[in-house]
Amino acid sequence: MIGMKLKNIPFKIFVVEDDPWYGQIIIHHLGMNPDYDLELFKTGKSLLENVFKKPDLVCMDFGLPDMSGDKLLKEIKARDKNLPVIVISAQEEISVAVELLKAGAKDYIIKDDHTKDQLWKSIIHIRENLNLRQEVEELKEQLGQKYSFESSIIGQSDAIKKTFHLLQKAVNSNINVSITGETGTGKEVYAKAIHFNSERRKKPFVAVNMGAIPHELAESELFGHEKGAFTGAVSTKIGKFEEAQGGTLFLDEIGELDLSMQSKLLRVIQEREVIRVGGNKPIKVDIRLISATHKNMAEEVKAGRFREDLFFRMVGLPVELPPLRDRGNDVIILAKHFMDDFAKNNHSKSLTLNETAKTKLRKYTWPGNVRELKAVIDLACVMSDDREIKAEDLSFYQLGDTKPYSSGEKTLKEFEIEIIGSYLKKYDENVVFVAEKLDIGKSKIYNMIKSGEIKLK
Repeated sequence: MIGMKLKNIPFKIFVVEDDPWYGQIIIHHLGMNPDYDLELFKTGKSLLENVFKKPDLVCMDFGLPDMSGDKLLKEIKARDKNLPVIVISAQEEISVAVELLKAGAKDYIIKDDHTKDQLWKSIIHIRENLNLRQEVEELKEQLGQKYSFESSIIGQSDAIKKTFHLLQKAVNSNINVSITGETGTGKEVYAKAIHFNSERRKKPFVAVNMGAIPHELAESELFGHEKGAFTGAVSTKIGKFEEAQGGTLFLDEIGELDLSMQSKLLRVIQEREVIRVGGNKPIKVDIRLISATHKNMAEEVKAGRFREDLFFRMVGLPVELPPLRDRGNDVIILAKHFMDDFAKNNHSKSLTLNETAKTKLRKYTWPGNVRELKAVIDLACVMSDDREIKAEDLSFYQLGDTKPYSSGEKTLKEFEIEIIGSYLKKYDENVVFVAEKLDIGKSKIYNMIKSGEIKLK
C-alpha cells in the first residue's frame, strides 16, 4: 500500500465499545495485522482520559451508555482536532451519518455482516492518507533544509556573507523582495532560500520567467482566464497568483514586462486581488512577491520603460547579488560542489582539481557567472581522462579576445550547444526534463532547435 513503509512504529488504534463480546471481535479482527497496537475501552470517559497517549486512530461505538456519540466525537476533536475517528453504529439514518461526518468523523460504518470488512478497508485508507501527509511534511522539512542559506547558497566570501544578513531580514517579514544581479548569479536560488526559510514555506513557491512568456499571453499566465474568454480557452485556468496562494510568487526578469501588463500588475499588488481574463469576479490573493532582473531598474524607470509607481511597489527589500568574479575563492568551492553533483547524478567517480586548473578558474572573469561555471565544470568532468581535472580540460571564452582562451577550444555558445545537444541525446530528446536538469528555460532549447543550432534525430 502507498505510504505503508513510512512508519516503522506500530499504528495505535483505540476501540471504544461497551459490548464486551463485540469489542473483542473487533480487537481480534484488527489484531490480525501485526502493525496495529490495539486498546479497548468500554466508556467514552475512559477513552477521553487516555487521549494523551496519542493514538493514531479511534474507532468508537455511537451508542455508549455514558455519552452520546456526537458528544464524544466533539470531545475527542476538542483534545486533538487532527485525530481520525471512525464511528460504528446500529443506526442507519442518513441524517445522523451526515452530521457526524460534518463534525469531523472520517467514516461512518453500519453494524451488519459487512462491518469487519468495511472497518478494515477504512483503516487502511485512513492510514495511507496519514502516511502521505507525513511524507509531504517530511519533504517540506527537507526542502527547508535544502534551501537553508548555508546549504543552498554555496560560498564563503565576504560578498556572499553580506547577502545572508539581508536574507534573514526578508525571512523575518512579509515584505516584497527585489533581487538584482548579473545573469547567472543565482537569483532563483536566493528566492527559494527566502521562501523555504519563511513562515510561508509550507505553501507553494511558484516561479515565472517573464522573459519566456509572449506578451499577449502574460495576462492569462499571471491572472488566469475563464472558459471561453478567448479562442482556445476551452476550460477555466487559474493563474500564477492563485497558484501561489499563501506562498511566494517569484517573477524573474520582471524588466521584460510591457507597460500594459505593468499597469495591470500594479492594480493586483495594490488591491491584493486578481480578475481572470474574461471574468468579472475579484479573487483575493495572499502572496509574498519576489521579483528579479539583471537590468538596472532605476535606469529603466528614467527611460520610461518601467512604471515608477510599480517600481516602488515591488522594490521592497533590495538584494544585490555579487558577480562571481568578485567572490574570490568561492569559484573553487563552487567548482568542487558542481564536480560532486556531476559525479552523483552520473554515477561516476569523484574528481579533483589540480593546481593549474584552479589557477585558470581564478583568472577567468566569468561573464556568465555561476551558471557558466557549472557548464564549464560539467564539460570538464566529461573531458577528463583520469581522476583529476587539469587546465586543458577547462573550455571557456575569454572576454576581450577574438579567439577562445586556448587554441582548439570552443566558444561559450558552441560549448552551450554541445552540452544541451548531448543531454537531449542522452535523455531521448525530452526537452522538459533536460531544461529542468540544466536549470534553463524550455523556450531556450526550443528556440535553439528552431534556429537549427541543435538538430534532433
